[in-house]
Amino acid sequence: MGNATISKKGFSQDSKQAFRNPWVIGWLAAILLVIAVNAGFIITAIVTNPGLVEADYYEKGKDHEKNFLAKRAMRNRLGWQMTLEPVVKPTIHEPVQISFNIVDRAGVPVRGDSAILSAYRPSDASADFQLEMAEVAPGLYSTEVVFPLKGIWDITATLVKEEDSLKVTRRVSVAAP
Repeated sequence: MGNATISKKGFSQDSKQAFRNPWVIGWLAAILLVIAVNAGFIITAIVTNPGLVEADYYEKGKDHEKNFLAKRAMRNRLGWQMTLEPVVKPTIHEPVQISFNIVDRAGVPVRGDSAILSAYRPSDASADFQLEMAEVAPGLYSTEVVFPLKGIWDITATLVKEEDSLKVTRRVSVAAP
């Protein structure tokens, strides 16, 4: 029998041409897929950035433990007991009354210089807002809020009295109508 040479055309593992070998093509396709997926993730992260990182996060976090201990010491020194409640379950685009009650250790209402309600949207910083709360009775502050988006919100009430200020935070879920 003579040596017959068989010409293989097309794709083959025996092919000496790189772009005719299925292993080379497979590896190139896998690398291109990884690059495309990563590019998609990067573009999505840039376009949908909610901006939830503090602008001066380093300065705020530098003395985090010292600041935490100072706030805890102030809370213990003042002895204020604070509650923050929406009157009814919030619904998107409908006004809801939110009340903030604050009393001292003896149960006597605390009258402050000002009270602020801050609403934070954990998934979108551009929807955050603040409102001034009115004192409707000694130690009882209230404001009417209209939430522009449904979903989870963190509401924080801050009472300022002279050089002291304390805050209480509550997470609420805003429903669709």
